[in-house]
Amino acid sequence: MDTILSTTSDPRSAGAQPPFKKQKQIEPPGLTSQMEPRPDHGEDSYQGNGLLKGYASVITGADSGIGRAVALAFAREGADVVISYLNEEEEDAVETRRLVIEAGCKALLIPGDICSEEHCEKIIAQCLTEFGKIDVLVNNAAFQTTHSEVEEISTEEFDRAFKTNVYATFFLSRAALRHMKPGAAIINTTSIQGFDPTGQLLHYAATKAAIANMTRTLAELAGEKGVRVNGVAPGPVWTPLIPSTMPPEKVKQFGQDSFFKRPAQPAEMAPIYVFLASRLASYVTGEIYGATGGRMPV
Repeated sequence: MDTILSTTSDPRSAGAQPPFKKQKQIEPPGLTSQMEPRPDHGEDSYQGNGLLKGYASVITGADSGIGRAVALAFAREGADVVISYLNEEEEDAVETRRLVIEAGCKALLIPGDICSEEHCEKIIAQCLTEFGKIDVLVNNAAFQTTHSEVEEISTEEFDRAFKTNVYATFFLSRAALRHMKPGAAIINTTSIQGFDPTGQLLHYAATKAAIANMTRTLAELAGEKGVRVNGVAPGPVWTPLIPSTMPPEKVKQFGQDSFFKRPAQPAEMAPIYVFLASRLASYVTGEIYGATGGRMPV
């Protein structure tokens, strides 16, 4: 009898499991180099198939976490990448650039704060100058803090959450749509928090619900131009944002409440973005793709 080799893997053991060691992160946005274990962005596993060959893309928050995994996957699929990030994330952004260039594609670093409408316009303008077009915009960067009392959430934090997560998504999408051709795509990162919110993430959860709503409405308007707009709603994902914004006891057990008893790795999110950016999703728009480890169907 022939031996049948399995081509599948157990999702329960496909990534690091809690309890996690005490992390070194102190303040957001955090750095990949300080995480233990290091997140998996697909460095040793993602293999491209030319799905995005010749594309020009902009990815916010591309320095680390989901953003880095998406940048790596896009590059291995053939896309040039604009890497948008905060100045203090330079170390991580440089590593993302290395991965993109190593894949044989161009990488453009653009540091700065996307809370600024002017900076959002600059990102799109520089993409056009460098690559001559924009085929895909991934609105991924986010601001998050954790509080156990409403009184602890300052007006400044609430304002920054909406400006980073919601305003920037609008500013960048508006600027990109002026130049996108039929077949282009916008992909927004929302969250399980937009559908099943946690009290400690009150302001963050509210922004993610707004992004989910904007994804649907923007899809209707962008459809008139032949541009598709979709969203991805991750559950718990092991990124620098987690240890730099959450209490140590939460970090230690992060992802434990998923069906697989672990958080996702950024590499597990990237293929969804590749699909939504590619021609394979030519009839997909206005959708939110949940990847929550079973925590909630979105």
